[in-house]
Amino acid sequence: MSSYPGRWAVLAAGLCLAVIAAPRDAAAQTDYELEKKKLEVEQAVEGLVADDPGVQRFFSDSYGYAVFPSVGKGGFVVGGAHGTGLVFEEGTLVGKADLKQVNVGLQLGGQSYVQVIFFQGKEDLDRFKAHQLEFSGQASAVAITKGASADIDYTKGVAVITKAKGGLMYEASLGGQEFTFEPIGN
Repeated sequence: MSSYPGRWAVLAAGLCLAVIAAPRDAAAQTDYELEKKKLEVEQAVEGLVADDPGVQRFFSDSYGYAVFPSVGKGGFVVGGAHGTGLVFEEGTLVGKADLKQVNVGLQLGGQSYVQVIFFQGKEDLDRFKAHQLEFSGQASAVAITKGASADIDYTKGVAVITKAKGGLMYEASLGGQEFTFEPIGN
């Protein structure tokens, strides 16, 4: 037979464990995740500009841009990619974005990379926000190396740059990339 104080100790320990294991405030978790993503984006942009200072003009002169600090891609005949990022309009954070891609064809390997999409004008960013931007198989990105920014140009109001972070993948198109946008309150 258990003692009366022993039952209270077990009950108190169970209550403490329940409080510790209880889900955290969703808003606090969302704020933490957003702050973490902001830091990742800042570090990605700093790395791109350090590798090629000429790319700074796109961050300064474009109407808006979406930064995906870490896109993971992999495949063996069937492949896919996914990344989350932040969207800026005239230098101000306006939303979050998801990048998804599915490919079928000759491909092998896996890699991680940074991807930035620059929007030349308001209408180009608005297309992105309205989920009306999708890259076809003919779309291309400029891989950032020293001096590569000289080759960057807008096509249909959009310019794309990438920077490999790691891995090796045989396949180098943006075909099939789709994006979703979610506005955030500032």
